Amino acid sequence: MTKPMNIIEFFKAFPSDDYCLDHLMAVRYGNPLDCQKCGKHGKFSKIRKQPAYQCAWCGHHIHPMAGTPFESSRTSLQKWFYAIYLFTTSRHGVPAKELQRQLSVTYKTAWRMGHEIRKYMAVVDGDTGLSGHVEVDEAYIGGRDRIAGRPGKRSKKTAVLGMIQRGGDVITKVIPNTKNKTLLPLVYGNVKQGTTISTDEMAAYKSLPRFGYQHGYVMHSIDQWKKGIHHTNSIEGFWSRLKNSIKGTHIHVSRKHLPKYLGEFEYRYNMRSNPSLMLDRLLKAF
Repeated sequence: MTKPMNIIEFFKAFPSDDYCLDHLMAVRYGNPLDCQKCGKHGKFSKIRKQPAYQCAWCGHHIHPMAGTPFESSRTSLQKWFYAIYLFTTSRHGVPAKELQRQLSVTYKTAWRMGHEIRKYMAVVDGDTGLSGHVEVDEAYIGGRDRIAGRPGKRSKKTAVLGMIQRGGDVITKVIPNTKNKTLLPLVYGNVKQGTTISTDEMAAYKSLPRFGYQHGYVMHSIDQWKKGIHHTNSIEGFWSRLKNSIKGTHIHVSRKHLPKYLGEFEYRYNMRSNPSLMLDRLLKAF
């Protein structure tokens, strides 16, 4: 397995904003290329004092940062690339305070950068149809365990549905509740018919065979954790890693922003077999 890029290699590959901009130009448009305005083929040259390139024939401009998380940002492009690098080298996520310290930016800027990167990771990861043997389970994540100053009063956590293909990818969705009409359409939309599905004993899953799935379940209420080929250990392991990371790194996460954190951890989990490609994939997917 190829080792991930270390920090020395990162700064050797991206020593300045211009190198980062050249990379964006190359992966998004190529250079040289056919000009969209005049149609002539040639190399676009960097414009001084602007993050843009112009055609040597007609002067048509291309702005490589348009349509990316960096658009309209006044933060150095190299700092953006380095922030993405930090996200791909961390197992438990990167808090805004750490970005603030590493990048020498304000907390507000670091907080925004973190959320933009999480959203981008989710887009690059995507949701592919699961098949083979899939485990489905729900969890309650985020929020605070207790409301400050009100002993015994517990805040509401956010319900999340998780679907994981054994040896494959995981897909998570924030859900308003755990009713049949909420859970089942998400399973139908993300798991191919004919798939073997393992769940716990929740009644909502009992109708899965009617929709073409091979369904088996374990009864956690009587401490049954495995029954033949059926168990939910894989998805439970993902929940454990996610909850521990949020608790240890971010303390708590609100319902509003939880989908972004889920996207980040999905990407990291789904790339677990190719950690050396995590950064490369992100930097080539713009």
